[in-house]
Amino acid sequence: AFIVMMDPKNGELLSLVGKQLVRDTEKGGWKVLDYAFGTFTTSYEMGSTVKLATILTGYNEGVLNVGETKIDQPLNVGGTRKRSLFNRNGVVPVNDIQAIERSSNVYMFRISFSLGGGNYVPGRAMRVDPAAFDVFRNNFAQFGLGVKTGIDLPSEATGVKGTDTRTGKLMDFSIGQFDTYTALQMAQYVATIANDGYRVAPRMVKQIREPSPDGEHVGDLIHETDIGVVNRLANSDREIEQVKKGMEAVYYGRNGTARKVLEGANYTAAGKTGTAESFKDGRGTISLSHVGYAPKDDPEVAYAVVVPHVWTGSYGYPPAATDL
Repeated sequence: AFIVMMDPKNGELLSLVGKQLVRDTEKGGWKVLDYAFGTFTTSYEMGSTVKLATILTGYNEGVLNVGETKIDQPLNVGGTRKRSLFNRNGVVPVNDIQAIERSSNVYMFRISFSLGGGNYVPGRAMRVDPAAFDVFRNNFAQFGLGVKTGIDLPSEATGVKGTDTRTGKLMDFSIGQFDTYTALQMAQYVATIANDGYRVAPRMVKQIREPSPDGEHVGDLIHETDIGVVNRLANSDREIEQVKKGMEAVYYGRNGTARKVLEGANYTAAGKTGTAESFKDGRGTISLSHVGYAPKDDPEVAYAVVVPHVWTGSYGYPPAATDL
């Protein structure tokens, strides 16, 4: 399990924590190991937390309008059925804010169809332009997803990029079940949204000083790490604000997937939950993620929680899958 927290405005890392549960071969049972370096050296399918980037990609590429409504209903693409977790059989119109609030898979699928130039006809196979994967990845990279974050530590991983270009995989990409990302990338991603579209490099080192001369006062300044603004999203302020409204609805909306998480808190926040079907050692698993920032109007922290392979049940989802 990983927790990364950073200041979205200057990139200072406030938490870089990882713990790993392993078998104790000597004493039996289990033991917990420190796995902090796994926050930036290991990557996983992140599930629905990436939907914020999918919607912003749709805006940026001109295949989605701010406030646009799409129909959420089970889809049948070449005999393969795909649906949203909240809607098993119905026909539900949702706009972009509601698609984030309720975590609509189908809304994201429809964005991927438009991005790939596909024409959906129920039951029929559909072709999409493989270039749509590159379009998605180029947009996601603006948030720090799939690329190096710029952290001042060695051995940073960028994640694994899938090579299959079939339609179903483009659909999977749009809901975070194809390429993999690190927990640190997820924190930088949500920090970029919190920081009004400016991506700042995370940093461990703020200052380096000479030793204290007397044990009470700090030594002379040798080096100070500058705030590193990597890039600014191509999206407009209006588009970013629309996604923020959806993130607020996740916590405070009637149908928010995390509407009880901050109940009673003395601050406000905005976030997104994620559940991914993943694999480990040949077994199907469920991985959970959660990103957000607080306070929502003037963010001081951005955070990412990732719990990979938390569930290996043969059916259903773990209890926390809807509100982690």
